[in-house]
Amino acid sequence: MISFWSSARFPVPLPEGHRFPIAKYTLLRDAVLSAGLATPERMHEPEPLPADVVRATHDAAYWDRLTQGTMPAAEVRRLGFPWSPALVERSLRAAGGTLAAADAALTDGVAMNLAGGTHHAFATHGEGFCVLNDVVIAWRALRRAGRIARAAVIDLDVHQGNGTHALCADDPDIFTFSMHGRRNYPFRKVAGSSDVELEDGTGDGEYLDLLTAHLSGVLRQARPDLVFYLAGADPHEGDSLGRLALTFDGLQRRDRLVLEASRAIGVPVCIVIAGGYGRDVRDTVQVHLNTARIACDTG
Repeated sequence: MISFWSSARFPVPLPEGHRFPIAKYTLLRDAVLSAGLATPERMHEPEPLPADVVRATHDAAYWDRLTQGTMPAAEVRRLGFPWSPALVERSLRAAGGTLAAADAALTDGVAMNLAGGTHHAFATHGEGFCVLNDVVIAWRALRRAGRIARAAVIDLDVHQGNGTHALCADDPDIFTFSMHGRRNYPFRKVAGSSDVELEDGTGDGEYLDLLTAHLSGVLRQARPDLVFYLAGADPHEGDSLGRLALTFDGLQRRDRLVLEASRAIGVPVCIVIAGGYGRDVRDTVQVHLNTARIACDTG
């Protein structure tokens, strides 16, 4: 049985009608437990990251503005969340979950953070509902500790991980692969190691063919000691921000492709859930729950 991390006990207070589905984290944690995919002992609550770990990725000025609540109004709008102490706490714990899951994956083969994938966060600012870049923070912490030397990011959120790409652009030891909507946010993309852009309305067949065509080459070029897999729910046909047309079945096949290809070459996988904005939040939770089930099957 694999281990999970959940920061659902640390919600962010949001205004009525805010488009971010903060409720999905509690619903997902409860669904994973109800489905028997994790025992309470395997459902961990992450510790908040210490300042020095965060500041190895994010610059001191941004850290100070974030933790002291001095972000200008324009920066808060770009982030997409109102500032609060709870936002800082949750961000540190969600990112801590990715680091803990990544460390566990190195031993167990697969581990999953039921949060994370905040790939729009840059060194100097957050944007697009992403405060801290949890994957890059975890990658750098594990490399500093001598746990890994190389990593791959397989980002299958529907939005390109521009912050991750910018942070990793000059690092030859991490390979960033993204399949994302060409016309979707962010509207100014940042080149990664390998990018596949998708037209609006792309469905299961074309998507899976493209992923199959690229995946083995990505893993071969990356030569990773660890894969960070951003298993976004937002390519689902019911997503309000996704603009693609993948079904539940197509997304499950996507997850199996990534996990089985990694397992075939003996590379552990840290899964993070990234985005999901279903018109019905239950659809988003179902996509993430299916990922968790496949992780248990292949772990």
